[in-house]
Amino acid sequence: MSASQETTAHSFNRILNHTKSTSKPRATGEPDDGTRKLRRLILVDGIPSSVDSTLRPRIWKILLRVNDLSADRFLCYVARGPCEVREKIRNDTFRTLATDKGFKERVREDMLVRLLDAFVWRNHDRQESSQLGFTYVQGMNVLAAPFLYTMPSEVEAFYCFAKFIEECCPLYVQPTLEGVHRGLKLLDRCLKIVDPELYAHLRSKNLSAEIYAFPSVLTLCACTPPLDQVLQLWDFLLAFGVHLNVLCVIAQLLLMREDVMASPSPMRLLRTFPPLEALPVIGIAVTLVRDLPTEGISSLYLIEYCILSVAFKDQLFKSRYNRTSNNKIPQQIFVLAEIGAYVFELAIQVSRASILDVPVRQCLSLLPMHHIYLESPPLSQ
Repeated sequence: MSASQETTAHSFNRILNHTKSTSKPRATGEPDDGTRKLRRLILVDGIPSSVDSTLRPRIWKILLRVNDLSADRFLCYVARGPCEVREKIRNDTFRTLATDKGFKERVREDMLVRLLDAFVWRNHDRQESSQLGFTYVQGMNVLAAPFLYTMPSEVEAFYCFAKFIEECCPLYVQPTLEGVHRGLKLLDRCLKIVDPELYAHLRSKNLSAEIYAFPSVLTLCACTPPLDQVLQLWDFLLAFGVHLNVLCVIAQLLLMREDVMASPSPMRLLRTFPPLEALPVIGIAVTLVRDLPTEGISSLYLIEYCILSVAFKDQLFKSRYNRTSNNKIPQQIFVLAEIGAYVFELAIQVSRASILDVPVRQCLSLLPMHHIYLESPPLSQ
């Protein structure tokens, strides 16, 4: 345990305690200053879970804006017993993170089954009031795993998972996996501009993101061990938006670029990605965002419910994988976070047709306090 980690843990606790004690009402859509500070600290120092194991669950609940933790309601769902797709759930849960001993010791299969059953029952009751319906689909077991591993109780894990699925990536878990397929197409487009040589090499082998990146996009990289690195990457994704997972998958490709380019059969390498290293992956993703010119923010396009399309410019990526020596943080990353945090409210205010392919600045003008999202948020703590 280093002194710097203890200092970081103290900084997190100070922000969390202040956020908890602050009862000042905020206007709808107004950014929370405490959340901004949490995002900055996550990006700069990371969450020191080894020093204070309570930090990550508390921070995730704030980032997901989870306030309702009704144990009675959760127990009512559980009391209903197996849901209509229980067999499908059981076909997947037994192999969830099967090679991770730490996960298996902490999270039993019956906990996964119980959470997923309850989620299906929850949305069975909400079908009439919800625009999108939810049931169990492939990959949900892996998406639920980090929450059960991280949260101190099944109740907290359930509500965090439900909020995550229903508001952060709802199109990813529709029966057609529409959001996943959109993300894969976006990955191909981004890679073509970020590294045209690597893209051309993969295409010459008839490899598209649909073939080699499907699990990573579907599970937000949770399918790639080790779990402690997945949790660190998810700290970043929950703080700044799950849409950045596309850049994180590209980052993993760039880290193995030399081997992929030299291989006559790159699919052999891509079938199983190397062990995840969160910090380099985050560093590359942040570099890509940093290199977007100022007007690049308006080149981002909103697709319903946090599916963002990035229109990169030529020569965006120039082998600058790591953070700059002066440790400056790209202001765009904070703007993207605010966009992601409030896109759900935006989706409610405008129809799906008007969201597709509409520039961010035009969409954000529909939101209260929209000018905040178009300016660089303060970095001071």
